Amino acid sequence: MVNTQGAGMFSGYYNDEDATAERLDGGMYWSGDLAYRDADGFVYLAGRAGDWLRVDGENLAAAPIEQILLRHPAISQVAVYGVPDVDVGDQLMAAIVLVSGAELTQGELTEFLAAQPDLSPKAWPRYVRIAAELPSTATNKVLKRELQRQGVDVDDPLWIRAERGRNYAVRAAAERS
Repeated sequence: MVNTQGAGMFSGYYNDEDATAERLDGGMYWSGDLAYRDADGFVYLAGRAGDWLRVDGENLAAAPIEQILLRHPAISQVAVYGVPDVDVGDQLMAAIVLVSGAELTQGELTEFLAAQPDLSPKAWPRYVRIAAELPSTATNKVLKRELQRQGVDVDDPLWIRAERGRNYAVRAAAERS
């Protein structure tokens, strides 16, 4: 049995030594959850280690960007993840599901993002996929690895922002790979 600190005990994954080694550090279980504590001592979940993105040389967490996008009243569900950049690192992609009956235009999204004081320019999604639904597990956890696997070659409407621009344009059929 592996000793851990705190109330829980973790002895490892069944028949998966690599996954067990990834989760144990010096005999202590590491969940992969990322958090921070503010000046008043409150702790906030900032996402998961697997949701870190490297955009233009900066590390970004997906969860805060998702929370900002969810402020828009037309968006009911969102997943932010990285797709490979042709040069290095990731490009930010957001798959969004709209509220039933809601509409959202590229211009409305641009205005909304520009009005968010806590959204850095690097955190603006380069690609926005308008999806009917997001792939998920039986417990409704979004399968980001499936979204990443699909990349930008999707049948759903896809909006693309120029590398240093702010405006989104609908991907033309000829741009599909």
